[in-house]
Amino acid sequence: MSLRDFLLLVGICLIWATNNVVSKVVVSDWQVPPLLYAAVRFVLVAALTLPWLRPIPRPAWRIVTVGLLMGGGSFALLFMALQTVSPSAAAVVSQAGVPITTLLSILILGERIHWRRGLGITLTLIGVLVVVWEPGFAISAGLLLVLAAAASGSLGAVLMKQMGDIAPLRFQAWVGMSSALLLAPLTLVLETPDWGQLAAVKWQFMAAVVFSALVVSVGAHTLYYVLIARYEANLIAPLTLITPLATIGLGVVITNDQLDTQMIVGSAIALTGVLIVALRRTKAPIAEAQEHS
Repeated sequence: MSLRDFLLLVGICLIWATNNVVSKVVVSDWQVPPLLYAAVRFVLVAALTLPWLRPIPRPAWRIVTVGLLMGGGSFALLFMALQTVSPSAAAVVSQAGVPITTLLSILILGERIHWRRGLGITLTLIGVLVVVWEPGFAISAGLLLVLAAAASGSLGAVLMKQMGDIAPLRFQAWVGMSSALLLAPLTLVLETPDWGQLAAVKWQFMAAVVFSALVVSVGAHTLYYVLIARYEANLIAPLTLITPLATIGLGVVITNDQLDTQMIVGSAIALTGVLIVALRRTKAPIAEAQEHS
């Protein structure tokens, strides 16, 4: 990999990590309802990628389902979790999506795994359990939502493997459109925003949405697809572990995340497991990117 492309990948991972922390600030510090935040994000993504909606990928029901699982479902659950969960913990627990995707591929696609990937899956799950475990045999509801978000994205990734190649911007267009059509009515029915609070952070909120939709979804994801097309997935995938590591660092600095022994040990175990799985897998690039942001 050239130095330019390596630095580009590092930049992409830092954008994804920054977005994790920004999302925490939006839904926790600014008290923006999570479904509203997700809905506005995907409305903007849909508007920016509208010209790429056609031709419709076939079968249409599958791309809509994938879009809902990897877009609206996954991000809505993650934003709900970030109301109470730190970006650092969410970044580590989200790595459960890697073994979940592998396990679903075995169940749905009939794929086989060898002992090394099995070891990686086991280590990742153990590391995640170390991070989420609380005294009294309890697991926080927020971290369960992160796991649900990871599972939603993983199921979408597996279904995506059953489709032919789809241009990145066409995929983003369908993720944006299907997610917006789901989340817009849900936020109207289920959430009651504090309009006074929203007015107080109006410009900051707009900047966060533009960053999330334009820079992250349309920009960083598309550049990532360019790199994954240029290099082997087994070279790119391990380097994307920069994202959770950077999220932890930014979380400690910006949102005062607690970095204790439990978090350090759990993160080390989980990310080691993810690295083992990543080095052994050949996963769809679009699914890969969606798991990181």
